[in-house]
Amino acid sequence: MSQPSARPSAVIVLAAGQGTRMKSTTPKIMHAIGGRSLVGHALAAAWSLAPEHLVAVVRHERARVAEHIETVAAQLGIDALAIADQDDVPGTGRAVELGLAALPADLEGTVVVTYGDVPLLTPETLARLVADHEADGNAVTVLTATLEDATGYGRIVRDAEGLVERIMEHKDALAHAESTGDDSFVAIREVNSGIYAFDAALLRRTLPEISTDNVQGEKYLTDVLGMARAEGGRVASVGTDDVWEVEGANDRRQLSDLGRQLNDRVLRGWMKEGVTVVDPSSTWVDVTVSLASDVTLKPGTQLHGTTSVATGAVVGPDSTLTDTQVGEGAVVKRTDATEAVIGAGATVGPFTYLRPGTVLGEDGKIGAFYETKNVTVGRGAKLSHLGYAGDAEIGEYTNIGCGNITANYDGVAKHRTVIGAHVRTGSNTVFTAPVSVGDGAYTGAGAVVRDDVPAGALALNAVSQRTLEGWVPAKRPGTSSA
Repeated sequence: MSQPSARPSAVIVLAAGQGTRMKSTTPKIMHAIGGRSLVGHALAAAWSLAPEHLVAVVRHERARVAEHIETVAAQLGIDALAIADQDDVPGTGRAVELGLAALPADLEGTVVVTYGDVPLLTPETLARLVADHEADGNAVTVLTATLEDATGYGRIVRDAEGLVERIMEHKDALAHAESTGDDSFVAIREVNSGIYAFDAALLRRTLPEISTDNVQGEKYLTDVLGMARAEGGRVASVGTDDVWEVEGANDRRQLSDLGRQLNDRVLRGWMKEGVTVVDPSSTWVDVTVSLASDVTLKPGTQLHGTTSVATGAVVGPDSTLTDTQVGEGAVVKRTDATEAVIGAGATVGPFTYLRPGTVLGEDGKIGAFYETKNVTVGRGAKLSHLGYAGDAEIGEYTNIGCGNITANYDGVAKHRTVIGAHVRTGSNTVFTAPVSVGDGAYTGAGAVVRDDVPAGALALNAVSQRTLEGWVPAKRPGTSSA
Protein backbone atom coordinates (compact mmCIF):
# COMPACT_ATOMS: atom_id res chain seq x y z
CA MET A 1 0.00 0.00 0.00
CA SER A 2 1.36 3.40 -0.99
CA GLN A 3 1.70 6.31 1.42
CA PRO A 4 -1.17 8.84 1.73
CA SER A 5 -1.01 11.65 -0.82
CA ALA A 6 -2.54 15.09 -1.14
CA ARG A 7 -4.43 14.01 -4.25
CA PRO A 8 -5.40 10.77 -5.98
CA SER A 9 -3.08 9.38 -8.58
CA ALA A 10 -5.93 9.02 -11.05
CA VAL A 11 -9.67 9.28 -11.58
CA ILE A 12 -11.41 6.96 -14.05
CA VAL A 13 -14.79 8.19 -15.32
CA LEU A 14 -16.96 5.46 -16.85
CA ALA A 15 -18.80 6.92 -19.84
CA ALA A 16 -19.36 3.97 -22.18
CA GLY A 17 -23.09 3.37 -21.72
CA GLN A 18 -25.60 3.72 -24.54
CA GLY A 19 -28.50 5.06 -22.48
CA THR A 20 -31.29 3.47 -24.52
CA ARG A 21 -33.96 4.59 -22.04
CA MET A 22 -33.31 8.20 -23.02
CA LYS A 23 -34.78 7.32 -26.44
CA SER A 24 -32.50 9.88 -28.02
CA THR A 25 -30.04 10.24 -30.86
CA THR A 26 -27.84 12.11 -28.39
CA PRO A 27 -25.64 9.87 -26.20
CA LYS A 28 -26.90 9.84 -22.63
CA ILE A 29 -23.87 11.45 -21.04
CA MET A 30 -24.12 14.39 -23.46
CA HIS A 31 -27.58 15.38 -22.22
CA ALA A 32 -27.30 18.54 -20.15
CA ILE A 33 -28.62 20.00 -16.94
CA GLY A 34 -27.57 23.26 -15.35
CA GLY A 35 -25.66 24.37 -18.41
CA ARG A 36 -23.30 21.42 -18.52
CA SER A 37 -23.56 17.89 -19.90
CA LEU A 38 -23.85 14.97 -17.50
CA VAL A 39 -20.29 13.92 -18.23
CA GLY A 40 -19.22 17.55 -17.93
CA HIS A 41 -20.46 17.59 -14.33
CA ALA A 42 -18.64 14.30 -13.69
CA LEU A 43 -15.39 15.62 -15.15
CA ALA A 44 -15.63 18.84 -13.15
CA ALA A 45 -16.09 16.92 -9.89
CA ALA A 46 -13.25 14.55 -10.78
CA TRP A 47 -10.87 17.36 -11.70
CA SER A 48 -11.62 19.13 -8.40
CA LEU A 49 -9.49 16.42 -6.74
CA ALA A 50 -6.47 17.59 -8.77
CA PRO A 51 -5.55 14.05 -9.87
CA GLU A 52 -2.32 13.38 -11.69
CA HIS A 53 -4.28 11.57 -14.41
CA LEU A 54 -7.89 11.59 -15.60
CA VAL A 55 -9.27 8.84 -17.85
CA ALA A 56 -12.67 8.65 -19.54
CA VAL A 57 -13.77 5.21 -20.75
CA VAL A 58 -16.04 5.39 -23.81
CA ARG A 59 -17.75 3.07 -26.28
CA HIS A 60 -21.20 4.06 -27.60
CA GLU A 61 -20.80 6.63 -30.41
CA ARG A 62 -17.14 6.73 -29.56
CA ALA A 63 -16.02 9.54 -31.88
CA ARG A 64 -18.84 11.89 -30.92
CA VAL A 65 -18.53 11.25 -27.19
CA ALA A 66 -14.74 11.48 -27.17
CA GLU A 67 -14.84 14.79 -29.04
CA HIS A 68 -17.37 16.14 -26.55
CA ILE A 69 -15.30 15.01 -23.58
CA GLU A 70 -12.19 16.63 -25.02
CA THR A 71 -14.09 19.88 -25.59
CA VAL A 72 -15.44 19.91 -22.04
CA ALA A 73 -12.00 19.06 -20.66
CA ALA A 74 -10.52 22.06 -22.46
CA GLN A 75 -13.25 24.31 -21.04
CA LEU A 76 -12.51 23.04 -17.53
CA GLY A 77 -8.76 23.42 -17.92
CA ILE A 78 -8.13 19.67 -17.68
CA ASP A 79 -4.64 19.03 -19.00
CA ALA A 80 -4.17 15.37 -18.03
CA LEU A 81 -6.96 13.63 -19.94
CA ALA A 82 -6.79 10.24 -21.63
CA ILE A 83 -9.57 8.49 -23.56
CA ALA A 84 -9.86 4.70 -23.21
CA ASP A 85 -12.09 2.47 -25.35
CA GLN A 86 -14.22 -0.29 -23.87
CA ASP A 87 -14.25 -3.49 -25.93
CA ASP A 88 -16.92 -6.17 -26.37
CA VAL A 89 -16.41 -7.65 -22.90
CA PRO A 90 -19.26 -6.21 -20.81
CA GLY A 91 -19.18 -4.90 -17.28
CA THR A 92 -17.73 -2.19 -15.08
CA GLY A 93 -14.80 -4.41 -14.15
CA ARG A 94 -13.70 -4.55 -17.76
CA ALA A 95 -14.25 -0.82 -18.21
CA VAL A 96 -12.00 0.00 -15.27
CA GLU A 97 -9.44 -2.54 -16.47
CA LEU A 98 -9.22 -0.72 -19.79
CA GLY A 99 -9.14 2.64 -18.05
CA LEU A 100 -6.26 1.44 -15.90
CA ALA A 101 -4.42 0.29 -19.02
CA ALA A 102 -4.43 3.91 -20.22
CA LEU A 103 -2.46 4.94 -17.13
CA PRO A 104 1.28 4.53 -16.53
CA ALA A 105 2.14 0.89 -15.81
CA ASP A 106 4.00 1.87 -12.64
CA LEU A 107 1.19 4.04 -11.26
CA GLU A 108 0.86 3.85 -7.47
CA GLY A 109 -1.54 5.38 -4.99
CA THR A 110 -5.28 5.97 -5.06
CA VAL A 111 -7.46 5.48 -8.12
CA VAL A 112 -10.99 6.89 -7.91
CA VAL A 113 -13.71 5.37 -10.10
CA THR A 114 -16.85 7.36 -10.85
CA TYR A 115 -19.58 7.58 -13.50
CA GLY A 116 -20.35 9.97 -16.32
CA ASP A 117 -24.08 10.15 -15.57
CA VAL A 118 -24.03 11.14 -11.87
CA PRO A 119 -24.14 14.94 -12.09
CA LEU A 120 -24.84 15.93 -8.48
CA LEU A 121 -21.81 14.25 -6.92
CA THR A 122 -19.96 17.03 -5.12
CA PRO A 123 -16.23 17.71 -4.92
CA GLU A 124 -16.56 17.69 -1.13
CA THR A 125 -17.91 14.13 -1.06
CA LEU A 126 -15.22 12.90 -3.44
CA ALA A 127 -12.54 14.57 -1.34
CA ARG A 128 -13.92 12.91 1.79
CA LEU A 129 -13.88 9.53 0.04
CA VAL A 130 -10.20 9.94 -0.86
CA ALA A 131 -9.23 11.33 2.55
CA ASP A 132 -10.86 8.47 4.49
CA HIS A 133 -9.49 5.89 2.07
CA GLU A 134 -5.91 7.05 2.52
CA ALA A 135 -6.12 7.88 6.23
CA ASP A 136 -7.44 4.40 7.08
CA GLY A 137 -5.09 2.57 4.73
CA ASN A 138 -7.98 0.91 2.91
CA ALA A 139 -7.58 -1.33 -0.09
CA VAL A 140 -11.03 -0.28 -1.26
CA THR A 141 -13.41 2.42 -0.05
CA VAL A 142 -16.99 2.43 -1.32
CA LEU A 143 -19.27 5.45 -1.41
CA THR A 144 -22.68 4.30 -0.13
CA ALA A 145 -26.15 5.73 0.38
CA THR A 146 -29.30 4.49 2.08
CA LEU A 147 -32.41 4.51 -0.10
CA GLU A 148 -36.09 3.97 0.57
CA ASP A 149 -36.31 1.93 -2.62
CA ALA A 150 -33.07 0.12 -3.47
CA THR A 151 -34.39 -1.51 -6.65
CA GLY A 152 -31.65 -1.77 -9.24
CA TYR A 153 -28.79 -1.05 -6.86
CA GLY A 154 -26.13 -3.37 -5.51
CA ARG A 155 -26.57 -4.09 -1.78
CA ILE A 156 -23.83 -3.45 0.80
CA VAL A 157 -23.23 -6.67 2.76
CA ARG A 158 -21.24 -6.10 5.96
CA ASP A 159 -19.25 -8.43 8.20
CA ALA A 160 -19.42 -8.70 11.98
CA GLU A 161 -16.99 -5.79 12.38
CA GLY A 162 -19.10 -3.52 10.21
CA LEU A 163 -16.66 -3.51 7.31
CA VAL A 164 -17.83 -4.14 3.77
CA GLU A 165 -17.80 -7.86 3.08
CA ARG A 166 -19.13 -7.70 -0.46
CA ILE A 167 -21.62 -6.04 -2.76
CA MET A 168 -24.47 -8.14 -4.10
CA GLU A 169 -25.96 -6.92 -7.36
CA HIS A 170 -29.73 -6.49 -7.42
CA LYS A 171 -30.40 -9.30 -9.91
CA ASP A 172 -28.17 -11.66 -7.95
CA ALA A 173 -30.00 -10.74 -4.73
CA LEU A 174 -33.30 -11.56 -6.42
CA ALA A 175 -31.92 -14.83 -7.78
CA HIS A 176 -30.69 -15.77 -4.30
CA ALA A 177 -34.10 -15.04 -2.81
CA GLU A 178 -35.87 -17.11 -5.46
CA SER A 179 -33.56 -20.10 -5.06
CA THR A 180 -33.28 -20.12 -1.25
CA GLY A 181 -36.30 -18.22 0.03
CA ASP A 182 -33.90 -15.88 1.85
CA ASP A 183 -34.76 -12.29 0.95
CA SER A 184 -32.42 -10.69 3.49
CA PHE A 185 -30.17 -9.36 0.75
CA VAL A 186 -33.10 -7.87 -1.16
CA ALA A 187 -34.20 -6.13 2.06
CA ILE A 188 -30.90 -4.26 2.48
CA ARG A 189 -31.34 -0.52 1.87
CA GLU A 190 -27.71 0.58 2.01
CA VAL A 191 -26.54 0.54 -1.56
CA ASN A 192 -23.43 0.85 -3.63
CA SER A 193 -23.15 4.13 -5.50
CA GLY A 194 -20.67 2.64 -7.95
CA ILE A 195 -18.11 5.22 -6.85
CA TYR A 196 -14.92 3.93 -5.26
CA ALA A 197 -11.40 4.66 -4.16
CA PHE A 198 -9.00 1.79 -4.90
CA ASP A 199 -5.36 1.06 -4.34
CA ALA A 200 -3.83 1.07 -7.83
CA ALA A 201 -1.71 -2.02 -7.25
CA LEU A 202 -4.78 -3.94 -6.08
CA LEU A 203 -6.62 -3.11 -9.30
CA ARG A 204 -3.65 -4.15 -11.38
CA ARG A 205 -3.54 -7.56 -9.65
CA THR A 206 -7.23 -8.34 -9.51
CA LEU A 207 -8.97 -6.92 -12.58
CA PRO A 208 -7.59 -9.51 -15.04
CA GLU A 209 -8.85 -12.29 -12.76
CA ILE A 210 -12.49 -11.20 -12.61
CA SER A 211 -14.94 -13.79 -13.97
CA THR A 212 -18.16 -13.31 -15.96
CA ASP A 213 -19.84 -16.18 -14.09
CA ASN A 214 -22.91 -14.30 -12.84
CA VAL A 215 -26.52 -13.68 -13.81
CA GLN A 216 -25.64 -10.86 -16.22
CA GLY A 217 -22.51 -12.45 -17.67
CA GLU A 218 -20.43 -9.35 -16.93
CA LYS A 219 -17.13 -8.55 -15.28
CA TYR A 220 -18.32 -6.95 -12.06
CA LEU A 221 -16.04 -4.33 -10.56
CA THR A 222 -17.58 -5.26 -7.23
CA ASP A 223 -15.73 -8.60 -7.34
CA VAL A 224 -12.54 -6.68 -6.54
CA LEU A 225 -13.85 -6.15 -3.01
CA GLY A 226 -13.96 -9.86 -2.23
CA MET A 227 -10.57 -10.37 -3.81
CA ALA A 228 -9.14 -7.55 -1.69
CA ARG A 229 -10.52 -9.13 1.47
CA ALA A 230 -9.08 -12.49 0.46
CA GLU A 231 -5.67 -10.80 0.37
CA GLY A 232 -6.26 -9.38 3.84
CA GLY A 233 -7.03 -5.89 2.58
CA ARG A 234 -9.40 -3.56 4.40
CA VAL A 235 -12.65 -2.76 2.56
CA ALA A 236 -14.59 0.11 4.11
CA SER A 237 -17.17 2.69 3.14
CA VAL A 238 -17.96 6.38 3.24
CA GLY A 239 -21.64 7.28 3.34
CA THR A 240 -23.52 10.25 1.99
CA ASP A 241 -26.78 11.44 3.51
CA ASP A 242 -27.68 13.14 0.25
CA VAL A 243 -29.03 10.41 -2.00
CA TRP A 244 -29.20 12.80 -4.95
CA GLU A 245 -25.41 12.75 -5.09
CA VAL A 246 -25.44 9.15 -6.28
CA GLU A 247 -28.51 9.30 -8.53
CA GLY A 248 -27.90 8.61 -12.19
CA ALA A 249 -29.89 9.88 -15.16
CA ASN A 250 -31.18 6.91 -17.14
CA ASP A 251 -34.30 8.43 -18.69
CA ARG A 252 -35.89 11.82 -19.31
CA ARG A 253 -37.81 11.83 -16.03
CA GLN A 254 -34.67 11.24 -14.01
CA LEU A 255 -32.87 13.87 -16.07
CA SER A 256 -35.61 16.38 -15.27
CA ASP A 257 -35.61 15.50 -11.57
CA LEU A 258 -31.85 15.88 -11.36
CA GLY A 259 -32.03 19.17 -13.24
CA ARG A 260 -34.53 20.55 -10.75
CA GLN A 261 -32.45 19.37 -7.81
CA LEU A 262 -29.30 20.90 -9.25
CA ASN A 263 -31.04 24.20 -9.95
CA ASP A 264 -32.42 24.34 -6.40
CA ARG A 265 -28.90 23.87 -5.05
CA VAL A 266 -27.48 26.53 -7.34
CA LEU A 267 -30.15 29.03 -6.28
CA ARG A 268 -29.74 28.25 -2.58
CA GLY A 269 -26.02 28.80 -2.95
CA TRP A 270 -26.49 32.20 -4.57
CA MET A 271 -29.09 33.26 -2.01
CA LYS A 272 -26.54 32.54 0.71
CA GLU A 273 -24.21 34.92 -1.14
CA GLY A 274 -26.71 37.78 -1.05
CA VAL A 275 -28.70 37.28 -4.25
CA THR A 276 -32.47 37.78 -4.11
CA VAL A 277 -34.43 35.13 -6.00
CA VAL A 278 -38.06 36.20 -5.90
CA ASP A 279 -39.49 32.89 -7.15
CA PRO A 280 -37.06 29.95 -7.15
CA SER A 281 -39.65 27.70 -8.78
CA SER A 282 -39.53 29.71 -12.02
CA THR A 283 -35.88 30.80 -11.97
CA TRP A 284 -33.10 28.79 -13.63
CA VAL A 285 -29.39 29.53 -13.30
CA ASP A 286 -26.60 27.48 -14.87
CA VAL A 287 -23.64 26.35 -12.79
CA THR A 288 -21.38 28.46 -15.02
CA VAL A 289 -23.16 31.75 -14.26
CA SER A 290 -21.62 34.38 -11.97
CA LEU A 291 -23.73 36.64 -9.73
CA ALA A 292 -22.73 39.45 -7.36
CA SER A 293 -24.38 40.36 -4.07
CA ASP A 294 -27.57 42.41 -4.12
CA VAL A 295 -28.57 41.10 -7.54
CA THR A 296 -32.32 40.53 -7.86
CA LEU A 297 -33.72 37.79 -10.08
CA LYS A 298 -37.43 38.16 -10.73
CA PRO A 299 -39.82 35.34 -11.75
CA GLY A 300 -39.28 33.70 -15.10
CA THR A 301 -35.57 34.50 -15.27
CA GLN A 302 -33.17 32.08 -16.98
CA LEU A 303 -29.41 32.70 -16.89
CA HIS A 304 -27.25 30.48 -19.08
CA GLY A 305 -23.66 29.92 -20.08
CA THR A 306 -21.09 32.45 -18.95
CA THR A 307 -23.63 35.12 -18.05
CA SER A 308 -22.49 37.46 -15.27
CA VAL A 309 -24.60 39.95 -13.33
CA ALA A 310 -23.01 42.74 -11.29
CA THR A 311 -24.02 44.21 -7.94
CA GLY A 312 -27.46 45.77 -7.68
CA ALA A 313 -28.68 44.71 -11.11
CA VAL A 314 -32.25 43.52 -11.55
CA VAL A 315 -33.05 40.83 -14.12
CA GLY A 316 -36.59 39.84 -14.98
CA PRO A 317 -39.35 39.12 -14.98
CA ASP A 318 -39.41 36.75 -17.94
CA SER A 319 -35.86 37.26 -19.18
CA THR A 320 -33.44 34.79 -20.75
CA LEU A 321 -29.77 35.78 -20.84
CA THR A 322 -27.10 33.60 -22.45
CA ASP A 323 -23.38 34.44 -22.30
CA THR A 324 -24.35 38.01 -21.44
CA GLN A 325 -22.71 40.54 -19.11
CA VAL A 326 -24.96 42.78 -17.03
CA GLY A 327 -23.38 45.81 -15.37
CA GLU A 328 -23.86 47.21 -11.89
CA GLY A 329 -27.33 48.58 -11.24
CA ALA A 330 -28.68 47.71 -14.68
CA VAL A 331 -32.33 46.75 -15.14
CA VAL A 332 -33.26 44.05 -17.66
CA LYS A 333 -36.90 43.03 -18.03
CA ARG A 334 -38.68 40.73 -20.45
CA THR A 335 -35.58 40.44 -22.58
CA ASP A 336 -33.88 37.71 -24.60
CA ALA A 337 -30.14 38.41 -24.86
CA THR A 338 -27.28 36.34 -26.24
CA GLU A 339 -23.60 37.33 -26.17
CA ALA A 340 -24.48 40.89 -25.24
CA VAL A 341 -22.96 43.45 -22.87
CA ILE A 342 -25.30 45.66 -20.84
CA GLY A 343 -23.54 48.54 -19.14
CA ALA A 344 -23.85 49.79 -15.58
CA GLY A 345 -27.07 51.66 -14.94
CA ALA A 346 -28.50 50.72 -18.33
CA THR A 347 -32.12 49.76 -18.95
CA VAL A 348 -33.32 47.07 -21.33
CA GLY A 349 -36.85 45.98 -22.14
CA PRO A 350 -39.58 45.05 -22.08
CA PHE A 351 -39.88 42.67 -25.04
CA THR A 352 -36.35 43.29 -26.28
CA TYR A 353 -34.12 41.00 -28.33
CA LEU A 354 -30.38 41.55 -27.96
CA ARG A 355 -28.48 39.39 -30.42
CA PRO A 356 -24.75 38.62 -30.41
CA GLY A 357 -22.44 41.61 -30.55
CA THR A 358 -24.78 44.06 -28.83
CA VAL A 359 -22.91 46.40 -26.47
CA LEU A 360 -25.02 48.90 -24.52
CA GLY A 361 -23.06 51.61 -22.73
CA GLU A 362 -23.50 52.91 -19.20
CA ASP A 363 -26.88 54.52 -18.48
CA GLY A 364 -28.07 53.67 -21.98
CA LYS A 365 -31.46 52.33 -22.93
CA ILE A 366 -32.80 49.80 -25.40
CA GLY A 367 -36.54 49.78 -24.91
CA ALA A 368 -39.71 47.99 -25.87
CA PHE A 369 -39.91 45.86 -29.01
CA TYR A 370 -36.35 46.50 -30.14
CA GLU A 371 -33.98 44.09 -31.85
CA THR A 372 -30.23 44.67 -32.03
CA LYS A 373 -27.29 42.77 -33.45
CA ASN A 374 -23.61 43.64 -33.73
CA VAL A 375 -24.28 47.15 -32.49
CA THR A 376 -22.45 49.43 -30.05
CA VAL A 377 -24.62 51.94 -28.21
CA GLY A 378 -22.78 54.73 -26.42
CA ARG A 379 -23.15 55.98 -22.88
CA GLY A 380 -26.55 57.51 -22.18
CA ALA A 381 -27.89 56.83 -25.68
CA LYS A 382 -31.50 55.75 -26.05
CA LEU A 383 -33.20 53.41 -28.48
CA SER A 384 -36.55 53.56 -26.78
CA HIS A 385 -39.05 51.61 -28.84
CA LEU A 386 -40.07 49.75 -31.97
CA GLY A 387 -36.93 49.47 -34.02
CA TYR A 388 -34.01 47.48 -35.35
CA ALA A 389 -30.32 48.32 -35.16
CA GLY A 390 -27.83 46.00 -36.79
CA ASP A 391 -24.19 46.43 -37.76
CA ALA A 392 -24.20 49.91 -36.27
CA GLU A 393 -22.34 52.27 -33.99
CA ILE A 394 -24.42 54.81 -32.08
CA GLY A 395 -22.69 57.60 -30.18
CA GLU A 396 -23.19 58.72 -26.61
CA TYR A 397 -26.35 60.56 -25.58
CA THR A 398 -27.94 60.07 -28.98
CA ASN A 399 -31.72 59.62 -29.07
CA ILE A 400 -33.06 57.25 -31.71
CA GLY A 401 -36.74 57.90 -32.42
CA CYS A 402 -39.58 55.42 -32.55
CA GLY A 403 -39.64 53.06 -35.52
CA ASN A 404 -36.06 53.65 -36.67
CA ILE A 405 -34.19 50.89 -38.49
CA THR A 406 -30.77 50.41 -39.98
CA ALA A 407 -31.22 48.82 -43.40
CA ASN A 408 -27.96 46.91 -43.27
CA TYR A 409 -28.43 44.09 -45.80
CA ASP A 410 -28.42 44.49 -49.57
CA GLY A 411 -29.26 40.86 -50.30
CA VAL A 412 -25.62 39.84 -50.55
CA ALA A 413 -23.60 41.60 -47.85
CA LYS A 414 -24.07 43.45 -44.58
CA HIS A 415 -23.16 47.15 -44.33
CA ARG A 416 -22.46 49.41 -41.37
CA THR A 417 -24.25 52.50 -40.06
CA VAL A 418 -22.35 55.01 -37.91
CA ILE A 419 -24.37 57.56 -35.96
CA GLY A 420 -22.49 60.15 -33.93
CA ALA A 421 -22.99 61.56 -30.45
CA HIS A 422 -25.93 63.76 -29.40
CA VAL A 423 -27.86 62.94 -32.57
CA ARG A 424 -31.66 63.22 -32.62
CA THR A 425 -33.57 61.13 -35.13
CA GLY A 426 -37.22 61.52 -36.06
CA SER A 427 -39.75 58.71 -35.94
CA ASN A 428 -39.61 56.12 -38.73
CA THR A 429 -36.17 57.09 -39.97
CA VAL A 430 -34.48 54.47 -42.15
CA PHE A 431 -30.70 54.46 -42.41
CA THR A 432 -29.70 52.80 -45.69
CA ALA A 433 -26.23 51.46 -45.02
CA PRO A 434 -23.43 52.12 -45.55
CA VAL A 435 -24.10 55.58 -44.18
CA SER A 436 -22.90 57.88 -41.41
CA VAL A 437 -24.50 60.68 -39.42
CA GLY A 438 -22.32 63.30 -37.79
CA ASP A 439 -22.40 64.47 -34.18
CA GLY A 440 -25.39 66.56 -33.21
CA ALA A 441 -27.27 66.01 -36.47
CA TYR A 442 -31.05 65.63 -36.74
CA THR A 443 -33.30 63.65 -39.07
CA GLY A 444 -36.92 64.44 -39.82
CA ALA A 445 -39.79 62.05 -39.28
CA GLY A 446 -40.01 59.46 -42.03
CA ALA A 447 -36.61 60.30 -43.47
CA VAL A 448 -34.79 57.72 -45.57
CA VAL A 449 -31.11 58.51 -45.04
CA ARG A 450 -29.14 57.28 -48.05
CA ASP A 451 -26.27 59.77 -47.97
CA ASP A 452 -23.92 60.79 -45.19
CA VAL A 453 -25.24 63.57 -42.94
CA PRO A 454 -22.69 66.17 -41.73
CA ALA A 455 -22.42 67.11 -38.07
CA GLY A 456 -25.10 69.57 -36.99
CA ALA A 457 -27.19 69.11 -40.15
CA LEU A 458 -30.87 68.25 -40.53
CA ALA A 459 -31.71 65.46 -42.99
CA LEU A 460 -35.18 65.55 -44.58
CA ASN A 461 -36.88 63.93 -47.52
CA ALA A 462 -38.56 67.00 -49.05
CA VAL A 463 -41.84 65.61 -50.31
CA SER A 464 -44.70 68.06 -49.84
CA GLN A 465 -47.95 66.74 -48.43
CA ARG A 466 -50.74 66.61 -50.98
CA THR A 467 -54.33 66.91 -49.70
CA LEU A 468 -57.28 65.99 -51.96
CA GLU A 469 -60.42 67.52 -50.49
CA GLY A 470 -63.65 65.58 -51.00
CA TRP A 471 -61.83 62.41 -52.01
CA VAL A 472 -63.60 60.11 -49.51
CA PRO A 473 -67.23 60.78 -50.46
CA ALA A 474 -66.25 60.72 -54.13
CA LYS A 475 -64.17 57.55 -54.06
CA ARG A 476 -65.60 55.67 -51.07
CA PRO A 477 -69.31 56.41 -51.06
CA GLY A 478 -71.40 54.25 -48.80
CA THR A 479 -68.61 53.64 -46.30
CA SER A 480 -68.75 54.69 -42.67
CA SER A 481 -66.09 57.31 -43.40
CA ALA A 482 -68.25 58.95 -46.03
